[in-house]
Order: sequence, then C-alpha cells, then structure tokens
Amino acid sequence: MTVSEKSMRDRMLAGELYIADDPEIGRDLARAQRLSHEINTMDPTDYDRRRDLFTELLGGYGEGAEIRPPFHCDYGYQTTFGARSFANFGLVVLDVATVTVGDDVQIGPNVQLLTATHPLEPGPRRDKWEAAQPVVIGDNVWLGGGVIVCPGVTIGENTVVGAGSVVVRDLPANVVAVGSPARVIREL
Repeated sequence: MTVSEKSMRDRMLAGELYIADDPEIGRDLARAQRLSHEINTMDPTDYDRRRDLFTELLGGYGEGAEIRPPFHCDYGYQTTFGARSFANFGLVVLDVATVTVGDDVQIGPNVQLLTATHPLEPGPRRDKWEAAQPVVIGDNVWLGGGVIVCPGVTIGENTVVGAGSVVVRDLPANVVAVGSPARVIREL
C-alpha cells in the first residue's frame, strides 16, 4: 500500500499527518465517547463494572489499577494503564498516538496527557492536518495535580513532577521536576 492509498486512520496510527474526518476514526471516537460517558455517569461505587468498562475501553488496564471519573480520551485503545496505577478525578488523555502509563504510577487530579500535534505552518493547520507523538510515563512516577505532559515526552521511572507543571521535554529517571516548562530541581 502506498502512502496515498493509506486511510487517514492508518496514517494516524503510523504517526503521519492525517485529517480526522475519516469514517473509521469517527467510529473509534464514538466508541470511546460512549464508553467514557458510561464510566462518567455510572454509580461511582460500582467498582467491578467500572473496571470492566475501562478494560473494554483501554488498550490495557493493569491489575489493581484505578482511574476515578470523570475520565476523557480520544480513542482509548491507544492507552495502556499499568498495574496498581492510580489516577485521581479529571484525567484527560488525548491518545491519538500511544500513551503508556507504567506500573505503580500516581496521577493527581486534572492531569492532561497530550499526544496530538498540529502543523506550525498556517496553511496545513487551516486545512485540518494533524499528527501525534507518543507519551510514556515510567513506573512509579508521581504526577501532581494539574500536570500537563506534552506530545513526545517520556518521563523516567520514579520521577516526581510537581503540581501545575508543564512537561515539554523528556525527564530522566529519579528526579523531581517543577515549573512551566518543567525543569529538574533535584535528584532522588
């Protein structure tokens, strides 16, 4: 299959520029919206049903994992959430590219994990081209409340990111990082 023969969904999954009006992409988005809506409006004490729905929605939902609603994502199947990881209220995952959350991760309220990108040039952006870059959160990371992780970022294991920080570049393992943009302030 040549590039011109690829569907927009195939281009999206390959990390290439694409236009989101593809019917396959629309079906994937509708599926995620339906499942997220059910998660966000169900009895909050029905833990077994919520686990079943997250298992259906996400590409992987580890043993002992918990995400507290409300939760929002683009597609769901592009996100894996590790064993014993926890996300507090209001997690937003724009999973146009893959989002990998390791094991034993702690995510504060209102955190955003963002993979979507748009061209800097005005013409292609006006024409609705977009792309994405993966986000990787290593094992035993703690993201404080309101942290924003930008496209293409990897955060190393055991790292702590202070509340309200905006992570625009990779962070190594075993550090504390704070600020906008987030910068390392000490090693652990």
